[in-house]
Amino acid sequence: MQPFSITAPIPEGTTLIEASAGTGKTWTLAALVTRLVAEEELPLDELLVVTFSRAASQELRERVRGQLEDTLHRLGAPAGDDDDELVTALRGGGAEAVDQRRARLARALATFDSATIATIHQFCHYVLKSLGVAGDSDPYATLVEDTETLRQEVVDDVFLRFSKEANFTLDYEETQKYAKATLDNSTAEIGPVPPPAHLETAIAFSRAVREEYARRKRRGGILEYDDLLSQLRSALNDENSPARDRMRERWSVVLVDEFQDTDPVQWEVFSRAFGEKGRSLILVGDPKQAIYAFRGGDVQTYLSAAKTAVNSFTLPTNYRSDAPLVESLQTLMAGVQLSPGIVTHRVDAAQHTSRLGGQPGQADAPVELRWVPESGLAVGLARSIVLRDVAARAAQLLAGETTFDGEPLAPHHLAVLCRTNNQLVEVREYLRELGIPAVMMSSESVLRSSAGRWWLELLMALEQPHRPERVRAACLTPLVGWSAERLDAIDDSGVDEAAELVAMLLARFHSGGVPGIVDALRARGMLARLLRRTGGERDVTDIEHCAQLLAARQMSAQAGISSLVAWLQEQSAQDAKATADARIMRLDSDALAVTLSTIHSSKGLQYPIVLAPTLWDRHDQPTKTPGVVHRNNRRELSFDPATVNAPEATEENTGEEMRLAYVAMTRAQSGLVLWWAGTKQNTSKSALHRLLFGQANGPEALDALLQERADGASEKWLTTTEQNGTPKVDRVREVFAAWAKHGAFTVHEIDPNTVPPHITVRRGDARLAVNTFDDADVDRAWRRTSYSALSAAGEAADELAALGDVTSEPEHLAVRLDEDADVELATPPSPDMPGSEISSPMANQPMGATFGSLVHGVLEEADFQAADLRDELRAHILEQQMRWPADVEVESLADALVAVMHTPFGPLADDVTLRDIVSTDRLPEMDFELPLSGGEEPHPSSTLRAFAPLLREHLDEGDPLRTYADQLDTSALGDELLRGYLTGSIDLTFRHGGRYFVVDYKTNRLGDVDAALTLADYAPSRLVEAMNHSSYPLQAILYSVVLHRYLRWRLPGYNPDEHLGGVMYLYVRGMAGPDTPRENGTPCGVFTWRPPATLVVALSDAVDGVRAGGVR
Repeated sequence: MQPFSITAPIPEGTTLIEASAGTGKTWTLAALVTRLVAEEELPLDELLVVTFSRAASQELRERVRGQLEDTLHRLGAPAGDDDDELVTALRGGGAEAVDQRRARLARALATFDSATIATIHQFCHYVLKSLGVAGDSDPYATLVEDTETLRQEVVDDVFLRFSKEANFTLDYEETQKYAKATLDNSTAEIGPVPPPAHLETAIAFSRAVREEYARRKRRGGILEYDDLLSQLRSALNDENSPARDRMRERWSVVLVDEFQDTDPVQWEVFSRAFGEKGRSLILVGDPKQAIYAFRGGDVQTYLSAAKTAVNSFTLPTNYRSDAPLVESLQTLMAGVQLSPGIVTHRVDAAQHTSRLGGQPGQADAPVELRWVPESGLAVGLARSIVLRDVAARAAQLLAGETTFDGEPLAPHHLAVLCRTNNQLVEVREYLRELGIPAVMMSSESVLRSSAGRWWLELLMALEQPHRPERVRAACLTPLVGWSAERLDAIDDSGVDEAAELVAMLLARFHSGGVPGIVDALRARGMLARLLRRTGGERDVTDIEHCAQLLAARQMSAQAGISSLVAWLQEQSAQDAKATADARIMRLDSDALAVTLSTIHSSKGLQYPIVLAPTLWDRHDQPTKTPGVVHRNNRRELSFDPATVNAPEATEENTGEEMRLAYVAMTRAQSGLVLWWAGTKQNTSKSALHRLLFGQANGPEALDALLQERADGASEKWLTTTEQNGTPKVDRVREVFAAWAKHGAFTVHEIDPNTVPPHITVRRGDARLAVNTFDDADVDRAWRRTSYSALSAAGEAADELAALGDVTSEPEHLAVRLDEDADVELATPPSPDMPGSEISSPMANQPMGATFGSLVHGVLEEADFQAADLRDELRAHILEQQMRWPADVEVESLADALVAVMHTPFGPLADDVTLRDIVSTDRLPEMDFELPLSGGEEPHPSSTLRAFAPLLREHLDEGDPLRTYADQLDTSALGDELLRGYLTGSIDLTFRHGGRYFVVDYKTNRLGDVDAALTLADYAPSRLVEAMNHSSYPLQAILYSVVLHRYLRWRLPGYNPDEHLGGVMYLYVRGMAGPDTPRENGTPCGVFTWRPPATLVVALSDAVDGVRAGGVR
């Protein structure tokens, strides 16, 4: 492979860029995007960047934006010594070319949100939604991240069904294991095929679970992430697939990050959609860091895809680690295969000198190997010796004179990386014994932690407060904090005290849910009590994390105490690995502490000094079935022990072990400490043992190998020379000495009898660098506001002015303005108005905001094209009543809403009705965040009064809303400052005849509350007065600007004159169906307004702080 250069021509076709640890993969991706924009004139909306986790996609989005901003800034400044090769290249071609590139970069930043930078599943979801029926997916299906409850229901039901068969011999625990493997590996074929007789039952059960699970997901309208991939792959199957055509039209350049973690389905999607000549599909990954097989990552897919790439490059420079460390690791690993086909390549270090200092020889000996000079140790004893020595070595480093980058070494400069969380917990205890603070990074579910168990004890007591043993157990948890002595000493009144406590917590649950319990526990001093304990920060973090998950469960499932107990028991019984990001244990402290992390969790991170104590320790036992294997170029979930333990499968597992070791060792920036111990069972198959003893047989051969090794050394798949144990101590000492002689590491023999002293940890300079807070610098005008808040503030100011001088705000003015407030207009409808004899279909429905919210909810959720529209509306009314308990007449309201659905909008929209608008032409509840006067980087701001001259300039004298300019000029509303962000949600945006319209639903009662409500109360001429009375013209103005901004961003070839259709206010109480009386062609209950496009554009500029003439 050739080294990749960011300045070389960007190749077409499929390109593979193979990274190594620390070689700047993310920078390369961001730089590629920057170059494509600046030099190749690529619009950002034609770019797709995909990665494999939400955290990675967010980081990538920030890095890409940062690279665009930095490059734009540097190209506008004189050349400097710190310019990177990309900026240097983009300076070429003269001033005019540079100006053009800067303009493209500025344009890209202005439209940055149009770039698709997403996870693979977000990308699939977006594509399927955009395809509509062409995607063959249910548009109303819900994407669910955590389906554990549904899974368990399916497994239990299938087990009950199979258990009735006479020949069914599987026990419940076996079926749980089979079902989990089957559902976790949903794209792997179940095998072997045909199954041998002794496996028929297990395979039949597993297939039944997979089929029933898929059926229930379809029935419940549920999608999992893997379903998105499968559906998109299916949509791309046909040669003339519309999905393929649309994806190719949408994205011309595709970059895939972390490609080593892909799987066959993901690769099929990308290769079918974009893997053709004339397109750029750029795959970036490092197969040496492919360590996520347990999550479905399939490095064999990477290797297969690499063979099809038209172009292949490597990233040759390590920007993470110091040169001495890089050289030591290359002595140890250069040319080694970490799996057949995956080889460590030589890289150069950008950091030429070591950042470690303070200790003689420290910089020249960046890798240290510590070992126990005994052979045939019991595994448990060896682990204990090694993990205790980790704390001892950390104490030595912290107590010495070592520095990193000129700063005295402190706990946060150290990281301990182990295979399992249990190992980390043991290290943490040893560190605490020596007074060294440590913080754990974990991928385990917090619900399986001690805090989850404490919450279960407490909830069980609340569930059955009459059972003394449960009450006592709850009181003994750290949540309550009673001691055993206190419980033993209490008399009958003490028992009453415990019962009273539980009764109080139960009452708080009924009034405030799980958060109510937390508040009560805090009031009893829980936080202060826990934080005084060793490890208290961890406990508090987990307790509050569990509380948040329980509260979310309570809200989503409307769960009571018993339901929460059952749910928590179920979650606690599941595998330790968190199934959803929300459950992963959080960091318990941001203090300067030693980082404790599993190797899997450390991927992508870096630490000044890494301590890796468990690379010698591999528990090698037969792989349990079922397991995923590769057979005949396909993934099979095999139930056959002989298959999953065949040499090929064992080789795959060993390869993953080698890659884990590579990841652990390459997290280090300047220093690395390794441990080795010779045990009876676990050492000989470990990755570190293979590296140390599998490259040559004996010290003499090792000398010859290392002396001859050079760039291009033959690739070598390591085996161990000691298959049945470990070498004798003297031979180990000789081999280690040979490695040390060639610069791989220094060697230290551990004396397990040495007890390290308790130390006072140096935490660096404890003084805080505090800036003086200058109150004058606070932008008090900046805010996040809404139309309702603006309107309410203006109304409140007017009322206060009318009251004269007051010392505090009256309580009745602190209430949020109700957008659907009932209004009695100054002029009653005349008898000759259309509809004066027709009663409103909603005349008997209640007034108030609750009813308005219910109607809005129905119109948001209902299917306008439902075959039985009335039944559809009725079902949603009943559903919304659960959230908005208005005292409605359900049948009458359903009939009234059917009439609303069939009422024409009038001539502005060619008499179209809600019923006519298909789902692909409407967008309900479009949320928005509109920057005011520049948003986070404010321009000189203006007030709402700036709208008044624009209304007068652009609206004709007869326009119904022109007079609103006077209201802005004379009321306190005009003084409201445009600064910060405007947030809100448009009830309905729809497309008709190539134009786009804004719709807002209103449930206001406009007539005299003591008189019968008729359609004449909603005659269009009266709606003008109602609009002005409630300040709805401001809403119409702002929502028109929002639609304009949205279309400008998302609609190719957007032309405001052509595409802006106008706004419609649907006063639903005045809409009576197709025969609704009209006034001047417009039906009662419908107010329509189409502002000139020039006005909308001018208002948009005003919102952004641009004055007339384009001046800010």
